[in-house]
Parts: sequence; structure tokens; C-alpha cells
Amino acid sequence: MSLQFSYRHLYYFWVVGKEGGIAKAAERLGMAVQTVSTQVRELERSLGCALLKPAGRGLVLTESGLVVMGQAEQIFQLGERLPGLVHAASSAPTVRLAVGISDSLPKLVVRRLLQPVIHEPDLRLLCHEDAFEGLLADLALHKLDVVLADRTPPTNPNLKVYSHALGSSPMAWYGPPEWVDQARAGFPASLEKVPVLLPTQHASARARLDQWFEQAGVRPRIVGEFQDSALMATFSSAGMGVFPAAQWVDSKLRQRYEVQCIAPCEGVEEHFYAIGTEKRVMHPLVQRLLPTR
Repeated sequence: MSLQFSYRHLYYFWVVGKEGGIAKAAERLGMAVQTVSTQVRELERSLGCALLKPAGRGLVLTESGLVVMGQAEQIFQLGERLPGLVHAASSAPTVRLAVGISDSLPKLVVRRLLQPVIHEPDLRLLCHEDAFEGLLADLALHKLDVVLADRTPPTNPNLKVYSHALGSSPMAWYGPPEWVDQARAGFPASLEKVPVLLPTQHASARARLDQWFEQAGVRPRIVGEFQDSALMATFSSAGMGVFPAAQWVDSKLRQRYEVQCIAPCEGVEEHFYAIGTEKRVMHPLVQRLLPTR
């Protein structure tokens, strides 16, 4: 695109397209027809193609003109919204906190981790869920204030991020009423007989669960693997099987999914971290998420 390209020229062309002709556009703009026509020709010269062509007594958009018109429509519609957005931002002061949530983190745990800030007056909480690696990239680009995850970031000299421990929770096994008695009888060997639901390998707890099975000499009857912990609990509550979860959210699991605790998963814990770009957390709300020492 030529350096002579001007959004002012584009705006005049957009008005011509909206009004259906140069004369009507000039009337709307309060300008001379010749002035508007000159502005459109300047835009055509900058872009190197004709945007209007004669059709009977009037003008119509060329193929290139249709493309430019479509882009101009988006640009100037956004521009028309700008004053309202600025007014809303200035009249309603907010405290913004952009949080990246690793897709392997149980959703009920996320609610507990964010509990210290959710009642902050004028809080505007932006939650973005994604794969762990993608969130770290957004954090490094300062698109996020903090990332909540179930693991620490890998060592990478090009990625300056730091982990802050939020705590850990022992895990236990849960299930719907129809499987609880059978699962409790002879636990954990019973997990070879009852249907078992597990998180997929993307969750850090999965490796610890697999190790727990191996140490207990149990070959679980796996009927489902879930990337989303809430989905796993939902399928369990429908009778599909039993599943492991952090005891941190025991009461919420029982209340929301009507499942019961079968037994502790001895020796297996889930760990939770806040990951930021500073060794010393600077955002005041992120500081509030960290446990006091």
C-alpha cells in the first residue's frame, strides 16, 4: 500500500458507498461534489486500482471496490462505537484482572483459588481458558496478569515466568450412589471391577494416579478419559463410573453432582500454582491470591 494511503480518503469512499453516489455523499458530508470525487480518486491512486465504475447515469463498486467497502464497513463501525466505549470505561471505574486458566485445572478448584478477589468492588475479571503452553505465551506478551495451573512451567531461558505455590489438595475417589458400595468393598482392588473415569494425560495428576495404580497393583477398568474435570464429574453423576478429584472441593462435588466419597487416594495430591512474569508479584489482586506466609 502506498504511503499516501489516508483513512480520510477511505472514509469519504465509505460514505459514497453507503449513500450510493458521490452527489449524495457530498450532501451528507457538507462538501462540494468535486472535493469528494477528488478524495476517492486519491484513494484509488493509493491502492492502485479502480473502486468505482460507471453504470447508466450513476456509479457502482468494482470488485476491488466491494472488497475495500467491506473492510471500511468494519473499520468505521468500530470507530462509531469508540466514543460509547470510552465513556463507559471512564464513567465506571474497574479493577481489571486477566487470568489464564490451564485447561487441566479443575473448574471447582479455580473458583476456590479466585475466592480472595471475587468480591473486590468494581472488579472486572477476565478468564481465558487454554492449553498451558498457549497461556504461558500470552503471559509473556503481557496479555494476562497471571496463569493458574496444576504444574510449574518448564525451564526456558527465553520465557521469563515465575511460579508461586497456591497450595495442594489430597485426592479421593468419588462416585454415584449405584457404584459406591461396590467400589468401597475391597478398595482399591475394587477399581478393577467398577467402571473408572480418569483425566487425560494432559493433567499433571494423571501421571501420579498411574503411579498409584502401579504401586497398588491395580489394573483399573477404565471406561472414559476426560480433558475437562467438570465433564468427568457430570458423566460420573449420570452413572458412568467413579472418578478421582481434589478433596479441596469435596462439598461442592457432593452438592453439585450428587456423588459420594468412596475412599482417599492415599499419597496422591494435586498442586496448584499462580504463574507470573515477576519473581515478586506486582498486581495487587494477584498478591491477594497468594497464601500468607
